[in-house]
Amino acid sequence: MTDDPSQQFRLDDRIVLVTGASSGLGERFARTAAAAGARVALAARRVDRLDSLAAEIPLAHAFSCDLSEPGQGESLVDRVVEHFGGIDVVVNNAGVSHVVPALDYPVEEFTRELQLDLVAPYAVARRAASWMIPNGLSGSIINVGSVLGTVAGGRLRAPGYAAAKGGLHNLTRELASQWARKGVRVNTLAPGWFASEMNASMLETEGGRAYIDNGTPMGRQGRPHELDGALLFLASAASTFVTGTVLYVDGGWTAI
Repeated sequence: MTDDPSQQFRLDDRIVLVTGASSGLGERFARTAAAAGARVALAARRVDRLDSLAAEIPLAHAFSCDLSEPGQGESLVDRVVEHFGGIDVVVNNAGVSHVVPALDYPVEEFTRELQLDLVAPYAVARRAASWMIPNGLSGSIINVGSVLGTVAGGRLRAPGYAAAKGGLHNLTRELASQWARKGVRVNTLAPGWFASEMNASMLETEGGRAYIDNGTPMGRQGRPHELDGALLFLASAASTFVTGTVLYVDGGWTAI
């Protein structure tokens, strides 16, 4: 161990898979991991955006993948391992959110949302762990949850998203308990309100901004860099005794 505590947050030569990396939080997570020395696997549906991002990040590679389709999560991990020769960290970030009252939200649409927001992260995590464990690796799986995985949206009606993120938080605990003695840590990073494509329409309205500002004790939405430290903490050797936790970065949203 180094005498410099800051070095624990480095990811030098670690292979980090980020899903949903073509925009928003996923793009930021990819850039943050790369800045800490990681080799980054960028996964999303929009190949043009992935290729542009890969061109800007040293040692990054783009993987086209539609995680809403069954089997794509497992295939993605296999391709990452084949290209890089392994996988050390997974950031399960891909997701979707539909704001619609439950009575107006068909079961079929609810099911599709759970496929991307809950089933796909499980598939990716399971496949990654099945490679990490027999190879004796100390792996880290980071599920990107949400404050709506812990509390209801109130006036913001998102039954599929809330159900999926609530399930993802507890799936994190379950997988962490199963794999803790096998060297694989599983944690959730749960952001509060940060600007992204998913919530852009909401942030463009005065009512949407007021909902966030009034409901957040710090009185504002998060800034992109305010997730960097939490991501690096969970991905790196700085958190080797941390598993099964939900780390909120939410300005106090879940505290009240």
